[in-house]
Amino acid sequence: MKRLALAAALAAMMSGPALAQDFHGYDPATFDGFMLPAENLAAMVTEAVAKSPPKNGTSYVIGFANLQRDIPFCALVEQGILENAKAAGIEVSVADNRLDGATALANAESFITRNVDLVIEFQTDAAFGDTIMQKMDAASIPVIAIDIPMGTATFFGVNNPRAGFMGGSYLAQAAIAEYGKDRVMEGYFINGELPQSGPIPAMRNGGQNAGFLGVLPDFPPDQMLSFDSKNTLDEAFAQTTNLLARIPEGAIIMGTGINDQVAAGILRAAQTAGRKDIIVVGLGADMTESLVNEPDYVAAVGSFPERYGNSLIPMSLATLAGRDLPDSVLINHVMVTKQNVCQFYPDLACAEGEPLAYEFPQAAFEAHLAGLRESPDLAAVQNLIPAN
Repeated sequence: MKRLALAAALAAMMSGPALAQDFHGYDPATFDGFMLPAENLAAMVTEAVAKSPPKNGTSYVIGFANLQRDIPFCALVEQGILENAKAAGIEVSVADNRLDGATALANAESFITRNVDLVIEFQTDAAFGDTIMQKMDAASIPVIAIDIPMGTATFFGVNNPRAGFMGGSYLAQAAIAEYGKDRVMEGYFINGELPQSGPIPAMRNGGQNAGFLGVLPDFPPDQMLSFDSKNTLDEAFAQTTNLLARIPEGAIIMGTGINDQVAAGILRAAQTAGRKDIIVVGLGADMTESLVNEPDYVAAVGSFPERYGNSLIPMSLATLAGRDLPDSVLINHVMVTKQNVCQFYPDLACAEGEPLAYEFPQAAFEAHLAGLRESPDLAAVQNLIPAN
């Protein structure tokens, strides 16, 4: 599929205030998510060097601390960053945070020792974020934080309230379409959370709960279960296996979680236990093989991790060039389903048949946002709560 067709399908991936001026083809308010031509990236480097010469006197070195390099979502993010950096003619030094705050801190200290020009942080432990940023600020190294905010760093990533609400409401509607409302009301909703990452990613899981209840407001609270997923498929599998002992045989299981891997772990645990009435919705759409081949993996909220680098490298160079960026750039998510996956990933085949007639519960979402704005825990991050 050609670029224009995909751009139309994606609408506009990024949202947020515009740059003071277009930065050689990049503006987060209008950017379509596709990689810019090499000449545009080279022009960005030229402007940035004039403002902030490379610290090593030769070329820029950007540190990228990945969340965990062998997670599919993270591997796609890394690949996109490296492709953009290569096209721009700059170096990226990659570290692996291994889903661990202490490791993230050690990696940050290593970047400071190397005197890199900028750091892109993808780290999961909110308790270490302030410490890392204190050290980066003291070293005058600008930081862009992926998905989990860190102090003064520019934020790039998931629109947590909306992405979660989309996934939860889609899951409820898909379950009703498959099993009927009466059976669904006797089923169990399972959500794999990530408490160690703090209140911002928690808005994703909270949105999943609120979206599900936006469709089924009378769903019994004691049939809504959650667990600490540790952000991994294996942990989701283990925790779901434990939860299944509390769920009666024959009850419908409706699963979702912080990412695609967690949704897949829920599904595999149910399958291993011989539970046939299972339906899951992922978040990220990076496990496309599961989406295409697993009948009960019905959809995922698309975040397009393979395109993160198309924004992160221009954002890094805009920062080094002294350009104004919004303090947060949020992804505009779409539902990726078996029937439309080929629109976003042309090498995959779309399934035949009518798609779910999904309706986003806008009024319920706006009520959910109003509640988030009143939360004391979110008072300092109102910029990460969408307007509508």
